[in-house]
Amino acid sequence: MNIKNKREYFLPLILTFAVIALDQLTKWLIIKSIDPWSVGASFCGDLIRIVCVYNTGAAFSLGSGLSSVMRFVVMACIPACFIAGICVVYFKSEFPRVQRWFLSGIIGGGISNLLDRFFRAEGVVDFIDVKFFGLFGLERWPTFNIADSAIVVCGVGLFVALLIQEGKDKSKTPATPNDGE
Repeated sequence: MNIKNKREYFLPLILTFAVIALDQLTKWLIIKSIDPWSVGASFCGDLIRIVCVYNTGAAFSLGSGLSSVMRFVVMACIPACFIAGICVVYFKSEFPRVQRWFLSGIIGGGISNLLDRFFRAEGVVDFIDVKFFGLFGLERWPTFNIADSAIVVCGVGLFVALLIQEGKDKSKTPATPNDGE
């Protein structure tokens, strides 16, 4: 691997570490400054609130009712294997630069939430609470954190980048004549 290739592989990992650092720092600040299960600040009325909640489940608190052993397997072991798989794909496959950056953001968010699962018995710290105006029967969107945001934003970005890449690949494919027409 030459220096340019090393840079293309490792430079996006800055985003991984930035997401982990920012997420863990904000969670630490929330824990130190807001009592659990309370509102610390509101913005634009109550459109956005900064709160301190602990999520023992997955997205939208799914699985929070599982036994502690099952919760550990489902919420920590399976995601750890998934992140390891993404890392293998990251280093073993060729991707355009933008896709590598998006994968790095997803990896960072996943690792940061896993750190909570392994080192915070209370669960993953969530703190961003947004009013949802009754859409889909929800008055408020499920509370989330920086890692969740990185996973979603980078996941959507990766999906769009893959669609764009597929369109480019199809346009480069030479047309083949249809037999019999």
